[in-house]
Amino acid sequence: MQRRLLLAAFASLLLAGCGKSAAPADPHVLTVAATAVPHAEILEVVKPVLAKEGLKLDVKVFNDYVQPNVQVSEGRIDVNYFQTGPYLEEFNKAKGTHLVPIAGIHVEPFGAYSRKWKKIGELPDGATVAIPNEPSNSGRALQLLAKGGLITLRDPKSMSATPKDVVTNPKHLKFREIEAATLPRVLGEVDLAMINTNYALDAGLNPVRDALLIEDKDSPYVNFVVGTEKAKTDPRVAKLVAALRSPEVKAFIQRKYEGAVLPAF
Repeated sequence: MQRRLLLAAFASLLLAGCGKSAAPADPHVLTVAATAVPHAEILEVVKPVLAKEGLKLDVKVFNDYVQPNVQVSEGRIDVNYFQTGPYLEEFNKAKGTHLVPIAGIHVEPFGAYSRKWKKIGELPDGATVAIPNEPSNSGRALQLLAKGGLITLRDPKSMSATPKDVVTNPKHLKFREIEAATLPRVLGEVDLAMINTNYALDAGLNPVRDALLIEDKDSPYVNFVVGTEKAKTDPRVAKLVAALRSPEVKAFIQRKYEGAVLPAF
């Protein structure tokens, strides 16, 4: 008898659990995952604007490119703002996620930096070049080196090229593949480091002044607000996008970053 009662109680708990639905999103709060520079800085600009519209922006700052996507995919954070389209595509493919780009906000021209050399032409034979260790940013780094005349690639337009795709390498460059966030830390240990602008800025580098090679304004690597398919029709996200694409934010980006970050709207 006691066993039957316990089983019945357990079954009722299971039914109750199955009947529960996820708590509705708070219409007055939006959580956004971002890297510190420039994404979180730009989000700080729109916080007071959104507050006047009754929406609190809760910015979660990360120092890596993985957790912001993981947490949005798992529903722990509403959207993120830190990545390019090619990176998102590679992440979805690798992790089996289904995140989507919602709105392009800015471009961060990717750059090549050195503590040892002042001009790209000074790079010696056999120089060590540090590049990001994931496909979209490694391809971006190699494309920039190819544009600078240092290498040629099997497919010049490939956004996911790796050192294996280098066809000619006249200076016999040696590539070290390193996590993107740590590239500024190894700058003194290598001849050249290919660094994402957000990490360069965070390390006190000025891409316009310090980069030996840098992408131009036609870079296809726009940084997006990203979320789930559902987030595309979320009115809170629509408010965020409108604020980020305002003339005020465009002026802030141009004034604050002086060409190191470019508006994409």
